[in-house]
Amino acid sequence: MQYVLPFPHSPQYQAVDFLRADSNAEALAWVEHTGDWPQRRLALWGPAGCGKTHLAHIWARRQGALLVPGPALRLAPPERPLAIDDADAAPERPLLHTLNAAAEAGLPVLLASVDAPARWPVRLPDLASRLRAITAVQIHVAEDSLLQALLARLLSERQMAVSEPVQQFLLLHLPRTPSAIREAASRLDHASFAAGGRANRTVAAAVLAGMTGFDDSLTAPESPLAPLLL
Repeated sequence: MQYVLPFPHSPQYQAVDFLRADSNAEALAWVEHTGDWPQRRLALWGPAGCGKTHLAHIWARRQGALLVPGPALRLAPPERPLAIDDADAAPERPLLHTLNAAAEAGLPVLLASVDAPARWPVRLPDLASRLRAITAVQIHVAEDSLLQALLARLLSERQMAVSEPVQQFLLLHLPRTPSAIREAASRLDHASFAAGGRANRTVAAAVLAGMTGFDDSLTAPESPLAPLLL
């Protein structure tokens, strides 16, 4: 008897694995030219799953930077370049202290968040003024080609053999967002394990049905990809 064993998926965030597209080209260019950052600060912003965290890891690895989640930021002066993921969830005083200390030390700081820093609802006036001054680069809505490549990459990382028709079926019915693609890949992984390793259309349809409570609506907008997937 052949057993199918579950393996937890842990993204590696390597530069070679980053999916380049027009929607993220500007953000990638800024990440690759730290010396051009005004005041040595940069903010990347865009919806969940768009690649902000991946770019933050790439930049941190290249710069020898410390990468911390925003909620874990503390009142400690940075000793090397710093990347803050989910920066909009950072406590305000530690964030203000960090930005001031990094500026005094000449250290670059990268922020990643869902919204541009100038729009964050902060209470400290000094922090608000610093956030408004940060160059903010948006990662735009993902193209269909990027979503296709993302789904294929996520399935490959999980060592899942999913036929092209099943992948197309998922893409046709999922919301056209990276977060929905990531959620579907994760659920398909678990569902196929429960089905003895099968990842056929029946299992995919069950995954779609189970995502009705997902944050993104399952009513996907019209896409130029749709006619190719029928």
